[in-house]
This record gives sequence, structure tokens and C-alpha cells, in this order.
Amino acid sequence: MNRLCRRCVFLALEMGLALSLSGCAGFLVGGAASISVVHDRRTTGTVIDDQTIELKLADALTQQLPLPGNHINVNTYNGAVLLTGQVVSVPARQQAEDLARRSDPPVREVYNELVISPPSSLSAQGNDALLTTKVKASLFQIHNLPDFDPSRVKIVTEDGVVYLLGLVRPVEADAAAEIASEVTGVRQVVTIFEYIN
Repeated sequence: MNRLCRRCVFLALEMGLALSLSGCAGFLVGGAASISVVHDRRTTGTVIDDQTIELKLADALTQQLPLPGNHINVNTYNGAVLLTGQVVSVPARQQAEDLARRSDPPVREVYNELVISPPSSLSAQGNDALLTTKVKASLFQIHNLPDFDPSRVKIVTEDGVVYLLGLVRPVEADAAAEIASEVTGVRQVVTIFEYIN
């Protein structure tokens, strides 16, 4: 299974899990396997743009960085692209970032968290998927914030590092980061939130 197909399968599973954990109704966006949760603070157009960026960029990276040893994950939230994974060299890392910056639709920001190292093993990737699930579930323990909806936080895990994205209030960001850091197996929490009032 190529990287783009594998990414689509994982994305569909992740979104299905998010819906089952949140109990929120979702809907399909276009023909892609994209689901927008009803309580998302992004506009429908932004959700579609984010999914388009992810799919196009993942395809471009597969085509232009096909060297063995590159394992690049693309996640987009509200026009901000997060690149995680492993690449074979500094030039490959920079090329991935350059491709992200030239995305269409345009991106607002690129967070390049790629590391130069051998690709992570399948067991490490499975562990990261499990950590993502555990962090998602842990966010449902936040009850003291009346407007907080865990489905508004996008969680990406790479090598035990949890990245949190979303449109949140500062108090929501603090609560999400704190509870994520308490999940067993999480080495570090990196917040890439956009703050709203």
C-alpha cells in the first residue's frame, strides 16, 4: 500500500474514532474521505481547503521525495501545515518544507518537525496511533470548561511527541496540554494552537 493510500486509511480511521468518541454527527465533504465535525470552529470552506492541502501535498511529497528512508506525515489545520516524520537529509527536510509553502490552496504557516533519521518502525507508528487515541479520550475528562469540545483539538503523534492543533481559547489550550502531558507514554506535548477570544 503506498504512502498516500495508507494516509487516507489512517485519516478515515482517525476521523471515525473522533466521531465515535465525541458522539457528534458528521458529514462527508466532497468525494474525499473527509469528515467535518459539526462543532468545528473552522468554516466548511476552510475544512475543505485543509483536506485538499493535505492530499495534494502528500501526493507531491511522494512524487518528489521518493527516496527510501523518507517517511513524511502531513497534517493541516486552518491553513497551518504540520510536517512530522523522518527524512534522509537536511536538503530533503528543506525540500519538504518548500513544497508545503507552495501548496495550493495557499498555507498560512508551515511547522517543519521532520527529523533526519531512519524511518520509524511499524511498531513505533502503531504506538503513536495508540497514544493519539489515548490523548483524544483523555480530553473528554475536561468538564470544567463549558464551551470546550474535544473534537476541536486535532492530535498528531510522532515518536511519542504529541502535537495539538486547533482554534481554542487560551484556557482550553492550557487544559488540553496539561491533560495530554499526563497520558502514559507521551514524551512531550507541543502546542500549535491558534487562539480565539
